[in-house]
Amino acid sequence: MPQIAQLAETWSSQVFWLLVFFGTTFFVIGRGMVPRVMATVAQRDGQIAADLAAAKAARDAADEQEEAWRVRENENRASAQAIVAKAKDEAAAKSESKLKAAQTRLDKKLADAETRIAEARRAALAEVESVAVEAAQDIVSRLAGAKVTKPAATKAVKEAMSHG
Repeated sequence: MPQIAQLAETWSSQVFWLLVFFGTTFFVIGRGMVPRVMATVAQRDGQIAADLAAAKAARDAADEQEEAWRVRENENRASAQAIVAKAKDEAAAKSESKLKAAQTRLDKKLADAETRIAEARRAALAEVESVAVEAAQDIVSRLAGAKVTKPAATKAVKEAMSHG
């Protein structure tokens, strides 16, 4: 069969071109392109690792700065609270001294007013007593027709007022 006889010829030619094609492909891709791709992948992996390390360092630095800020903030807050407490104490002391001064003035005014009231009361009682003495003299003279002396009428009015 002639087709079988041609098989060896055709097969060897096909194997030859197969080896040429795959050899060329191996050298072009395997020896030329793959190392470049692998170098690019390794470079990218290195860049990613460096970026991750830089991000971790930045996060650690930010955490340290945040902690330092919190410490400063707490110190400032404590300082502000101390200032506020001091201001409250000063204001309370100032208010207390003003209240004491005002109370002293009010006590003095009250004492003066009580003195004036007592004097006014004594004056009013003396006036009432004087009017009562005159009224008693007038009433006795009208009702009884007798004349009462001023000292006797004064004594009787004082007695009546001391019992009432």
